[in-house]
Amino acid sequence: MKEEKLNGKVQLVDKIKGKIESAQSIVLVNYRGLTVEEVTELRSKYREANVEYKVYKNTMMRRAFEELGQTEISEYLVGPSAIAFSLEDPVSAAKVTAEFAKEHEAFEIKSGIVDGKLISKEEVEGLAKLPSKEVLIAKLLGSMNSPIQGLVNVLNGNIRGLAVVLNAIAEKKEQETA
Repeated sequence: MKEEKLNGKVQLVDKIKGKIESAQSIVLVNYRGLTVEEVTELRSKYREANVEYKVYKNTMMRRAFEELGQTEISEYLVGPSAIAFSLEDPVSAAKVTAEFAKEHEAFEIKSGIVDGKLISKEEVEGLAKLPSKEVLIAKLLGSMNSPIQGLVNVLNGNIRGLAVVLNAIAEKKEQETA
């Protein structure tokens, strides 16, 4: 029985480690004081953003982080803790968490991890203010398109100018011959 329980804990720690390693970013929160309806609303918002929200025992999370060499997060694993794993976009977990925290006073951001580095509550909130990956790509493509569009306009302008000059020459020759 003890061995079975130990195997279950080892498997859970391995599962948490896998989620930590595959996440683009992580946000650690204190969910104490939220109602069941509020937690359901939060889970729904996370799901829409492709963020996985889990509540694990602090000891299991601590062990997983320690096995991955990230011991500094241990100081935040005190009291009720939940973890949000951002799977595709490093900004999405922070965005959803920060927006929800503004609306719900009881919900508190503890810290986060981006690129394997521990970040503070303030840094998580700063990350939440960044535009999403899609918006950044759109801006990049827009800025790349701008010089090309300018070149097209210049070339069109030269061709138009040439056409106007040729037309004026043709009209002048017609007038001279008439």
